[in-house]
Amino acid sequence: MLPKQYRLKKRSAFKATYKVKNSTHSGGVTLFAGILKKEDYPTKVGFVVSKKVHKRAVKRNRLKRLMRESYRQLLKENYLGNSQQFMSLVFVGSDKALGKSFSEIKSSIQKTLEKL
Repeated sequence: MLPKQYRLKKRSAFKATYKVKNSTHSGGVTLFAGILKKEDYPTKVGFVVSKKVHKRAVKRNRLKRLMRESYRQLLKENYLGNSQQFMSLVFVGSDKALGKSFSEIKSSIQKTLEKL
């Protein structure tokens, strides 16, 4: 589980991140990046899977757990690149990512972070 200091929680924070329109996509995972940081705060991260992707909450939550865990491992390995320059990141899972394994989700998140 991600530590509390890295979690993006408020709806207004998600909307502000989407409003910047800085995004990349890879392997069924889209990454939205917020504005650049001015001070030394940790980057906040949010994970979203829409109800349109799958109607079952179990499937949506599994995809969110896989994305969250892969980001946590990349954070632990310090393999986040220049994504730490942004105040907030939002990962959005699509229906292409539903049937994928953990290693495939991790590689797609890694590719989106590299593109950023």
